[in-house]
Amino acid sequence: MALYQRWRRLRLQGLQACRLHTAVVSTPPRWLAERLGLFEELWAAQVKRLASMAQKEPRTIKISLPGGQKIDAVAWNTTPYQLARQISSTLADTAVAAQVNGEPYDLERPLETDSDLRFLTFDSPEGKAVFWHSSTHVLGAAAEQFLGAVLCRGPSTEYGFYHDFFLGKERTIRGSELPVLERICQELTAAAQPFRRLEASRDQLRQLFKDNPFKLHLIEERVTGPTATVYGCGTLVDLCQGPHLRHTGQIGGLKLLSAEYARRGFSEVKTPTLFSTKLWKQSGHWEHYQEDMFAVQPPGSDRPPSSQSDDSTRHITDTLALKPMNCPAHCLMFAHRPRSWRELPLRLADFGALHRAEASGGLGGLTRLRCFQQDDAHIFCTTDQLEAEIQSCLDFLRSVYAVLGFSFHLALSTRPSGFLGDPCLWDQAEQVLKQALKEFGEPWDLNSGDGAFYGPKTDSCSVARLKCSGGSWLTATSTSQVQAILLPQPPEYLGLQIDVHLHDALGRPHQCGTIQLDFQLPLRFDLQYKGQAGALERPVLIHRAVLGSVERLLGVLAESCGGKWPLWLSPFQVVVIPVGTEQEEYAKEAQQSLRAAGLVSDLDADSGLTLSRRVRRAQLAHYNFQFVVGQKEQSKRTVNIRTRDNRRLGEWDLPEAVQRLVELQNTRVPNAEEIF
Repeated sequence: MALYQRWRRLRLQGLQACRLHTAVVSTPPRWLAERLGLFEELWAAQVKRLASMAQKEPRTIKISLPGGQKIDAVAWNTTPYQLARQISSTLADTAVAAQVNGEPYDLERPLETDSDLRFLTFDSPEGKAVFWHSSTHVLGAAAEQFLGAVLCRGPSTEYGFYHDFFLGKERTIRGSELPVLERICQELTAAAQPFRRLEASRDQLRQLFKDNPFKLHLIEERVTGPTATVYGCGTLVDLCQGPHLRHTGQIGGLKLLSAEYARRGFSEVKTPTLFSTKLWKQSGHWEHYQEDMFAVQPPGSDRPPSSQSDDSTRHITDTLALKPMNCPAHCLMFAHRPRSWRELPLRLADFGALHRAEASGGLGGLTRLRCFQQDDAHIFCTTDQLEAEIQSCLDFLRSVYAVLGFSFHLALSTRPSGFLGDPCLWDQAEQVLKQALKEFGEPWDLNSGDGAFYGPKTDSCSVARLKCSGGSWLTATSTSQVQAILLPQPPEYLGLQIDVHLHDALGRPHQCGTIQLDFQLPLRFDLQYKGQAGALERPVLIHRAVLGSVERLLGVLAESCGGKWPLWLSPFQVVVIPVGTEQEEYAKEAQQSLRAAGLVSDLDADSGLTLSRRVRRAQLAHYNFQFVVGQKEQSKRTVNIRTRDNRRLGEWDLPEAVQRLVELQNTRVPNAEEIF
């Protein structure tokens, strides 16, 4: 009963932290806490058993990698993930699972014998299956917590996953429950809960799943050996062969941003990487930027992409190009069926990779790449909704930059002397922008006549450029007249812009996000919706990104914090350091407690170095915290805590220390080491 009450209290606190209305969350079923308690007992026993085996059999084994390379490892100790980190940090970040002697294998599962090892990434069908199946566990956990669901099948498919579960006779999911279910899934991925593999006997399996008739049937029908594997993830415990991801955070990806997008009403979409150049001709990019796009020739085409031919129509038909931006594809998504004013504003977010043929001299580290990921989004709205959407975009920028520790300054650049179109319409657009900035409440400057060109070869990461297409203000009496005027113009239009100058912790300016106002693409793609009066009207398109290039922002963040990442972003959160070999087993238990709470933790049991040398090594590696355990800490089940700046925080009870770190991580504080 005490465990049940404690679990329920922690669960409701977690929901409140995610801004969920806890009143709509039903009381969690008693069997959920009972099952979790039994799993934790079995898990602790397994950790102790494996640690004992590793201590008794510290033999060296040979691991063979593709290509013939061989690496030494320690039986019952070294994991595939540890080997991936030795090979490459990129491999460690992108690997989702492993194959050991041809069999699927968890990255955190210790290797036992000489093995052939292959790493699986999302690019492979096997890796996709691991990723999607791990995602079903997150959905299952949310369904159990929120709906009290009895889980059935949860397989992966070629392009995703689904989960069957039972809610009771004549009970189905209500539409109002879906947003809450989705937000709980986001909470679980943000918590980076580890997937823990447990080998259980048939009797233990029956105890774990005594309240689930479907699982009991599977145990009797399919478990033929003395044991079977069970996976724990947060509160979820499920009968499963595996393997799975290391933790749910690998599903979340851009956790902070994805949660913000969902909260602000964006639908996350994924568009193809390769399109026919007919699309880029329609959008206006191919005529003027084909040299800056990666073009490919499909099989069977009789001329290379770079060939010159009078038969331009055939050349366009035969050529494909990697997308340098997402806006044309999102326009196609808007246009694929009739739209109503009731659907607007329609907000689409896309985190796909973009490719631009940057000149080699322009490339530089993470700041400019030929392939980069962008938090790209497009908002289709009515003219009446325009000001509110611009204010929302600015608020989105402020909320994310505040969490990342950036300050910023705004500047509105008005139309230059060479603008096109009706001055009255330009004045009207400028007034909308001025009013949005005024209500935003942040200081801003006015740069008269400093509006700039926009195009894909302009710095793709320039911050918050709000552009009113020059062509959009042309006076015409019909759509055909407007198109006749617009299409010959290059897609870099003179326009208004709001510059948002980011400042990092050292006061240096950076440019990353973007906001643009566009009337031209809705014309080029003939986008329409049925208005309140029943007539067809044309939407306004807002292009915007908060981070811009994710790679660039990571570079800016690394420069800003000097490699000393805040706890909630850090890849090296805690390292556990045993004083002597006698404390190694307890140190491993402490490490498992940290991992079970969703924290990144490592163990430094290098007996070849003194304690002070290992502590110093951890501080130079910028581990936010070091948990030192000696004989006293082992006997009292405590840890002695130090920070990367060598602040000594003293002795803490292990569960309390773990819980405090979880609180600091979830609140995303920038100075966890100072306020611990």
